[in-house]
Amino acid sequence: MRFDGKVVFVTGGALGIGRAACEIFAERGASVAIVDWDENAGNELATRVKQNGYPAVFHKVNVANFDDVQTAADSTVAAFGRIDSLVVSAGIQRYGTAVSTDEAQWDEVMGVNLKGAWNAAKACIPHIQKQGGSIVNVSSVQALASQQNVLAYTASKHGLIGLTRSMAMDFAKDGIRANAVCPGTVDTPMLQWAASLDPNPQSVYDACNAMHPLGRIAQPREIGEVIAFLAHESSSFVTGAVWTVDGGLLTQIGGVPKV
Repeated sequence: MRFDGKVVFVTGGALGIGRAACEIFAERGASVAIVDWDENAGNELATRVKQNGYPAVFHKVNVANFDDVQTAADSTVAAFGRIDSLVVSAGIQRYGTAVSTDEAQWDEVMGVNLKGAWNAAKACIPHIQKQGGSIVNVSSVQALASQQNVLAYTASKHGLIGLTRSMAMDFAKDGIRANAVCPGTVDTPMLQWAASLDPNPQSVYDACNAMHPLGRIAQPREIGEVIAFLAHESSSFVTGAVWTVDGGLLTQIGGVPKV
């Protein structure tokens, strides 16, 4: 899958799944706009991508702020002439129930995970409409199921599926496809942070490995490859779809049957 002549705008592009996606797109010929609020990681990645001979720019952005995203999108077009694909990978995890989650935490999670995706779409779609293209939203298995104590995160990821399907219907006539990827547990800085909250971080990794039928968690590039496929014309008849990339996590039924 080559992306020669294409321009890809990736939110959350400095770290984790977004970073892996940026690397894949660049390696396969795309010009990449790395959009993130982590300035150090974003500049480091952009520098490394350019040193390898691929076009890249970094934009420091709070995706919850539409003006920030709009400026980044317009700057990307000024630099590269177009936007062909949008990948939304910016996301944060917070913990709490309907009672323990306070308003500030709810707004923070929704601002990044859901409003941030809407902001990116609103800023990028007018550019993508000029020639058609693709949108890939990185959701989660928690858009399709849930665990305890993750109210805001689960609600935001469920909402992201609705956003994806709605955009797939609204912009199909413009040659724009919109799809969502729902990863299982992935070895990213978000997981590292979550594990650090436990007195025994390794136990978190052990539990995550064990709950996936493949016996391990994913590496970011494994998710990035699916993102690249959905962004590429190889998936030209795929839109409004939800792709689980979860090592079989959602396939299994809990408990041990008697035989």
